Amino acid sequence: MDSGNTAWILTSAALVLLMTPGLALFYGGQARSKNVLNMMMMVFGTLATVGVLWVLFGYSVAFGTDVGAGLLGNPVEFFGLSSMLTPEAQTDGLPDLAFVAFQGMFAILTTGLIAGAAADRMKFNTWMVFTLLWATLVYFPVAHWVFDLDNGWIAAGLGALDFAGGTAVHINAGVAALVLCIFLGKRRGWPREAMRPHNLTMVMLGAGMLWFGWFGFNAGSAGSAGWEASYAFVNTIAATAAAIVGWLIVEQIRDGKPTSLGAASGIVAGLVAITPACASVSPIGAMIIGVIAGVACAYAVGLKFKLGFDDSFDVVGVHLVGGVIGTLMIGLLATEVAPDGANGLFYGGGFSQLGIQAIAALAVIVYCAVVTAIIVGILKATMGLRIDDDSEATGIDEGEHAESGYDFSSLRGGSSLGSSHSALSAPTQVSATAGKES
Repeated sequence: MDSGNTAWILTSAALVLLMTPGLALFYGGQARSKNVLNMMMMVFGTLATVGVLWVLFGYSVAFGTDVGAGLLGNPVEFFGLSSMLTPEAQTDGLPDLAFVAFQGMFAILTTGLIAGAAADRMKFNTWMVFTLLWATLVYFPVAHWVFDLDNGWIAAGLGALDFAGGTAVHINAGVAALVLCIFLGKRRGWPREAMRPHNLTMVMLGAGMLWFGWFGFNAGSAGSAGWEASYAFVNTIAATAAAIVGWLIVEQIRDGKPTSLGAASGIVAGLVAITPACASVSPIGAMIIGVIAGVACAYAVGLKFKLGFDDSFDVVGVHLVGGVIGTLMIGLLATEVAPDGANGLFYGGGFSQLGIQAIAALAVIVYCAVVTAIIVGILKATMGLRIDDDSEATGIDEGEHAESGYDFSSLRGGSSLGSSHSALSAPTQVSATAGKES
């Protein structure tokens, strides 16, 4: 057993796990103050639902022995992971359980990404059931297509390059987010009312945690601590830095001011775009991908206003668009000196790899769109998708969870000077949403 590589994979798994609370902060800060806990609970909820499914049968579906045409792994082969609990259960010196842990974090995070499109209006119980169904019917099979390098039809059959999940993670989540927000309908007052982030400090902290964890996401996908992981690590820095620049330039030209939300969004756009390509392109290629993603996603987030779908926190504009950009740019900028060892169009490889990448992206888009629409349609007809009007007006935190993210007191200043004893001993109770948006 290779202790060094095992330590790297377990560390990477922990880094990817950290991305889930980072995502909760990133989305929670963008929510209105009356809905912040619900938004964070939706993300944290995937730790529970998808985590349980992954141990029971999710890993088997994604990485079990193929049961036909590279579409699905045997769902009972590793049921409960009972056959992987001995020291002998290892591959190339790496304990199988280390790989199980690492890939399980991907499944959790991918499902959590979708929550950003459903902010402010979805029933929490329905969301939890949605995560169970979506992970089972969409993510686990698509993970088999993309991440099972020996059997998956996209990886092994088609030959598409996707180092860490541009298709299985970002395009997949982005399409699901689009379908879900269309079925949900628009938030009350959108787009007439301004629905600004309530805590941009939280947003930036969450973006920083996502970037930190993403080094495990990308470099950990090498499967070992060596040159390939180092290559992916450096490209993750290069692309993300360039994407911030691209997004802020767009804001400066379009709006006259670069914003903190733009910088945080640029971070995520760059990370999304380099995810499939981090082992295919050079650092210069990574920066090209990053700046293109930063510019394109900065404009793409405005599509919801033109097309009329209420994607609350721009999952479509960042993850779907960024994922497609990163996936297709491999066909243009891939170089054989990179670990994946393929040349794209600009390096003399012709159009073949670009066509392969396009087929992979289109297949995931179509499959995810159809199956997600069926899932959401059934849930809408049975459980219902939206909270009631009163809860949406007063806040989902109180309506769905009987809690509030912030306890606003009627007293101000925190000092007893000039205050009566009775006012201090028996303060007037106010609603947690008093003085906030309605």
